[in-house]
Amino acid sequence: MSDSRIPRHIAIIMDGNGRWAKKKSLPRFAGHKAGVETVRRVVKLCVEHKIEILTLFAFSSENWRRPQQEVSLLIQLLTIALEKEVKKLHKNNIKLQIIGALEPFPKKLRQLVVKAEKLTEQNTALTVVVSVNYGGRWDIVEAAKKLASQVELGKLKAQDIDAEMFESNICLGDLPMPDLFIRTGGEKRVSNFLLWQLAYAEMYFTDTSWPDFNKTEFLTALESFATRQRRFGRTSEQVEKCSNNA
Repeated sequence: MSDSRIPRHIAIIMDGNGRWAKKKSLPRFAGHKAGVETVRRVVKLCVEHKIEILTLFAFSSENWRRPQQEVSLLIQLLTIALEKEVKKLHKNNIKLQIIGALEPFPKKLRQLVVKAEKLTEQNTALTVVVSVNYGGRWDIVEAAKKLASQVELGKLKAQDIDAEMFESNICLGDLPMPDLFIRTGGEKRVSNFLLWQLAYAEMYFTDTSWPDFNKTEFLTALESFATRQRRFGRTSEQVEKCSNNA
């Protein structure tokens, strides 16, 4: 596969952990633990295929509605992952970035986030973005608040706000937007994930649960992406002409 057909940025909803566990007569949390191993595998594959950015939906703003025990275990799993995985990421020149509203989480977890981001901030092999207590609507509202505040202070005129300015105020605004969106687990929706950022992403859905998402599945997603013609509002003829002139 040529480098031009490799996505720079992949965003993934890691779905199906609970259903995977249920099929094996295991508690739901066993599925989440198995999913951590898949994260390790996919991070390695991204580095091997020179993907620049991998964004993972780890904990949505809606996940607080789940049973309290499961929420507590998810927070515990995230804390353990930050304690155990960050040094490995740093050793492999991987940058970690966390997005979302962190205020509701325990102080220890928030401190681990700050420490992890500072340790890895200069790494260049891959940027791994983990979304926790994140929602696409929340993201857009927060960006609107920031811009409204600038208008109130007289530092910005409302008529000067455009899509580029708005994008610079949302999460991931400093990164290339996702090229490929993957959702495992059989559902075919974006579930309030990166609503602005996914505007032109290619969608790939698989019935495979996240714990079973392996190298073959990953390569199948990349191959699917490579067949897409990304037009961004242009005609096929215009895109082909640009490609021929490149």
